[in-house]
Amino acid sequence: MTDETSQTCDENLPEGEALLTRIRDWARELGFQQLGVTDTDLSRSEARLEEWLDQERHGTMEWMARHGRKRSRPARLKPGTRRVISVRMDYLPGRAAEAWSVLNDSERAYVSRYALGRDYHKLMRRRLQQLADRIREAVGEFDYRVFVDSAPVMEKPLAEKAGLGWIGKHTNLLNRHAGSWFFLGEIYTDLPLPLDEPGRDHCGSCRRCIDICPTGAITGPYRLDARKCISYLTIEHDGPIPERFRRALGNRIYGCDDCQLVCPWNRYARITEQDDFNPREQLDAASLVTLFAWDEATFLEKTRGSAIRRIGHERWLRNIAVALGNAPTQADVIEALQSRRNHDSALVREHVEWALAQHQRGSHGHA
Repeated sequence: MTDETSQTCDENLPEGEALLTRIRDWARELGFQQLGVTDTDLSRSEARLEEWLDQERHGTMEWMARHGRKRSRPARLKPGTRRVISVRMDYLPGRAAEAWSVLNDSERAYVSRYALGRDYHKLMRRRLQQLADRIREAVGEFDYRVFVDSAPVMEKPLAEKAGLGWIGKHTNLLNRHAGSWFFLGEIYTDLPLPLDEPGRDHCGSCRRCIDICPTGAITGPYRLDARKCISYLTIEHDGPIPERFRRALGNRIYGCDDCQLVCPWNRYARITEQDDFNPREQLDAASLVTLFAWDEATFLEKTRGSAIRRIGHERWLRNIAVALGNAPTQADVIEALQSRRNHDSALVREHVEWALAQHQRGSHGHA
């Protein structure tokens, strides 16, 4: 059975609360830390999304606007949807180098904690499919579709409505007992399951995430300008990184975790139970010079099964060139940059020249 199963059989549905209790138990057995259920009303989030798009804060992520209101109206994306089952899975690796120690060492590369191990998409999608299979065994055929960051889905507003937490001032989902280091996934379904109570905001007067943001991308509480966000600039954006942000990138070559690292609620974050999310290829504290030396074949080999592979080798070199421009001026750094001065990509060459200029002007420094 695929994740696009059709045919509905509601008349034999076991009593809702009892079924939901069983579904939660199955979810825990499959490695999810929490499961909640919500309806499909995202009218408030829809208004905020449309304002955000109108202000062009999504930058070059044109796919954010491509699907109209399918994103904010689940039944338009998957006809017949009455409920959304939302789940979360912890990803904070227990065997990774301490984040701040890497950020404070400008000779090393900082990779967002979520991308240190195996790509979460396939793992979570497979587990959600297994959850759907168990539900089918209990209730018979039902209509559903599984999502893990794979379609126009407003996963954070849905998770908030399903009681998994609240959307914090940095626009990430927060949970009082687990912080924010977790992935989200959904099952859109026609099953009339009972609804969970929505999450309640517990950010209070705290503004640590706003104050720490290296580029000022969090423009106010609950307001993010993706065009300034380091995660956007190093992952989603495929052109030149604007010069005004390059120094602020420091040694962050893939994503940024600063707003999560300073969040008080992350004192309650749980280490992941999934070995797949632990670091691979020593990416938790690798040398910038070493990573910059990877040719495309090496990059593809080292990032097999990793979320990092999606940015491609060109953007990989672009990002590391900026980080090398922010690194201390020393022979191996200069030699590494000079080795790419004649790279086939104009994008890479531009960022290499910028980096070399930083060292020539003596404006290098620590991240």
